Amino acid sequence: MSRPFPELDGEIQQATLLRRFTAMIYDGFLVVAIWMCTGFAAVALNDGEAVSGALFQTALFLITFAFFAYFWVRLGQTLGMQVWRLRIQTAEGCHISPRQALIRFMTAILSFGCFGLGFFWMLFSPEKNTWHDAFSETQIVLLPKPKK
Repeated sequence: MSRPFPELDGEIQQATLLRRFTAMIYDGFLVVAIWMCTGFAAVALNDGEAVSGALFQTALFLITFAFFAYFWVRLGQTLGMQVWRLRIQTAEGCHISPRQALIRFMTAILSFGCFGLGFFWMLFSPEKNTWHDAFSETQIVLLPKPKK
């Protein structure tokens, strides 16, 4: 059973493509930092020798998924999404499941790999969904500004 998010004052609307991209840039910096720390640790464990190969690439992939899945499932927001007041949720306004996070992550790779077509699809979709929104049955919403 998914947990609903607390009710907010103000209207929640779908996030724009530009806002999504800016949050992705923030998160991209964090992911690169995590990759660098992982690489430093791997080199240290390998007696100072460079690390490469399928095992290392798989580790980076799983660590990247773990980063996004943790924030999406637990909080509904990555750090970049928090800055831009975005939240990932189900259509009913609940936290997403780990299964939805996996589907979203894998489909987002496909969306990006097709020259970003899966992202730009939201400009033409009547529901304003990207491919990964549609396949994972999730949505990214813009949260109202907090009251001071």
